[in-house]
Amino acid sequence: MNTPEWLKPGIYGALVGAAFVGIVGFSWGGWVTGGTSNDRAMAMSRDNVVASMVPVCLDKAQSDPARADKLATIRAASTYQRRDALMTSGWATMPGTEVPDREIAQACLAALDVDGSPVRPEGAVDEG
Repeated sequence: MNTPEWLKPGIYGALVGAAFVGIVGFSWGGWVTGGTSNDRAMAMSRDNVVASMVPVCLDKAQSDPARADKLATIRAASTYQRRDALMTSGWATMPGTEVPDREIAQACLAALDVDGSPVRPEGAVDEG
């Protein structure tokens, strides 16, 4: 069987082109594998759950009768121990669970702004 002269360079060109498109697609085109896509989806869902639980944590902080003492304990803790102090306060323990969540505690700590002004209820307005 006689093969055309252009067939061999055509096949090589197609293979090199396919490799080039794959490299460019995964490097700069934003293509990802199924595993990477799954990892990103799991991280996004966890971030969304944490973000949705922060208001619950803040509500527990607002309605806690021992709020002033617990906030003083959190403020007195060193910066890297504040998350653990908030977890000990019970504010990062979500309804239906028995143990506090570290990621929720970290997000709640950021929302509490323990170094700044005290937390006020939503809708409160500064006077002055």
